[in-house]
Amino acid sequence: MATKKLRSTRTIGRTIAAAGLAVAMISLASCSGNAAEQPTGDGISGELQILVSSAAASDAAFAAVNDAFMKKYPNVDVVLSSVSNDNYPATKSSRLTAGNVDVFVVKNLTEAPDYAADSVSDDVLLARSGGLLDLTGESFLSNYTPSVLDAQAIDGKQYAVPTGLSYSTGVYYNKQMFADAGLDVPTTWSELENVMTTLKSEGIAPFGIGGKDGWPGGLVMLGVAGGELPTTADKQDLAAALWDQSATLDSGVPLTILQKTQEVFDNAQPNFAGAGYDEIPAGFAAGDFAMTPDGTWNSPTIAAAVGDAFEFGYFPLPGGDDAADNASLNGKIELQLGVAASSKNQAAALAWLDFFSDPATYTQFVADSGFSPAQQGIEGTDFLNSIAQYTEEFQPAWEQVWIANNDAGQDAVYPFNYPALAPLGTSTPQEAADAAQSAWAAAF
Repeated sequence: MATKKLRSTRTIGRTIAAAGLAVAMISLASCSGNAAEQPTGDGISGELQILVSSAAASDAAFAAVNDAFMKKYPNVDVVLSSVSNDNYPATKSSRLTAGNVDVFVVKNLTEAPDYAADSVSDDVLLARSGGLLDLTGESFLSNYTPSVLDAQAIDGKQYAVPTGLSYSTGVYYNKQMFADAGLDVPTTWSELENVMTTLKSEGIAPFGIGGKDGWPGGLVMLGVAGGELPTTADKQDLAAALWDQSATLDSGVPLTILQKTQEVFDNAQPNFAGAGYDEIPAGFAAGDFAMTPDGTWNSPTIAAAVGDAFEFGYFPLPGGDDAADNASLNGKIELQLGVAASSKNQAAALAWLDFFSDPATYTQFVADSGFSPAQQGIEGTDFLNSIAQYTEEFQPAWEQVWIANNDAGQDAVYPFNYPALAPLGTSTPQEAADAAQSAWAAAF
């Protein structure tokens, strides 16, 4: 998918799957990592290049911020480029190498545990090499929740603005379909199995998944993992055990996660591997299926598609056998915005981050984007308020705890090898797990 550049409020698409940045660009980053003094407004001019990975809601939200920013700073021309997640790493690398990006989304900006010190993300390496502007001490950061900033600190320094929080392990459901079938929201895996069986007996496809894009299938895996590994400590313990090889990927919880993920795949709409992520909200609105695994970031798009056709709700995918293990949504810090140290317009970049971080601007952004606020005192949307019982205690998704081994093969990236499962791939759960373990073991 080609890069899309916007100078207006045109809406395009975004995905969330994490991806690395080519290490080669690290050596090309600028040597300076210290932020300039925050500009006051007058004299800010020129072109400001912003690069993000795309989704309809957040792109529209960014476009609205840009329009408001250009009204305040009429001498600045903001160009928003949005690309799919698949193309984002290469696009980001080439744009940084060419020196024609100012503000951009950084990925996996978190410190790695000691056992994975050699497998830190490329953007962490970029920050440490001086390729990201050091934002520590910038006044606009004081608007953000301290614990969120702590979670993204690198060596005690701040290199990005957290645009919000998103929860990735939930399921949107058609309340009318559930009521007509006499179904309640499932809170355990066995209850979810009953929901799937009942809906199929009514001639209704239980799930709609945008398998063409690959990564939406990973949301199912993350949801199941959230139930099988309900606490941060559970996730950290398994990650450490895999790294010290006291646990394997072809048995136990890792295999169970793939087996349950396969069961959801088996209950998705026909030919879901050929359906695009952006097609799913319309299919959900049309009643083509009763549920769709998706993140909270997509709630504005789904709400717009459904309109007044029916009421929909959202619940954690109950991957575990104990209801208490499925009581919280798992999530992540959403799009983190850094400034390239090689930026040709750092003054405008810092002015834009300051404008974005203003509570008035930020309140509207989270309402438009569907993100949960990363600032304190920001009123949530009706949708976010409706799921407050599931977000009282923040739990990171598996992808936020797991650190991949850079020496391991593709089958061990996640490492629960959902892309190999049919119909995204051709493997059974055991075959996918065996391939993951083989790729993982080969790295040691």
